[in-house]
Amino acid sequence: MRVLVLGACGSGKTTLARQLAHRLGVAHVELDALHHGPAWTPRPEFAGEVDAATRAPAWVVDGNYRAVRDLLWSRAEALVWLDLPLAVIEARVVRRSLLRWLRGEVLWNGNRERGPRAWIDREHPVRWAWSHHGTYRREYPPRLREPRFAHLRVVRLRSREMVAAFGAAPELWLASPRDR
Repeated sequence: MRVLVLGACGSGKTTLARQLAHRLGVAHVELDALHHGPAWTPRPEFAGEVDAATRAPAWVVDGNYRAVRDLLWSRAEALVWLDLPLAVIEARVVRRSLLRWLRGEVLWNGNRERGPRAWIDREHPVRWAWSHHGTYRREYPPRLREPRFAHLRVVRLRSREMVAAFGAAPELWLASPRDR
């Protein structure tokens, strides 16, 4: 099974993708880990590494990068969209950013969370989640109706309860036809 997990920053993509990959016994590919180089610079190898990782017969990938979107959507068999309310996502991303900053947590390639002053930067996850939540809701539905993505089984999770139900029995959700 090849599953792509999408959603705004703070929606729980990586957590759900890790759990799902473990449950399915397949590789987990975290796009943030491949994208962010030292000093938060994009890694030039990103697209090539995503291409190589998703040539495998089974995987779970989490992330929304436009540079690899068509590749991932065309290779995936299922798309799990964490479309939680903006208030839930913002609370999560603020909490996560604060904890990472206070703990001095090392993220990808030696990067660390910057303090609250950095959160107003348009690239920071706190602001990115705020500005892209509506964008995903506008862009994804028409994209998912495109004939080239008709092969995808789509699971759109709109609440924490739906995410919990999916996590308890993903095989049931992924076996059903498009959009539950």
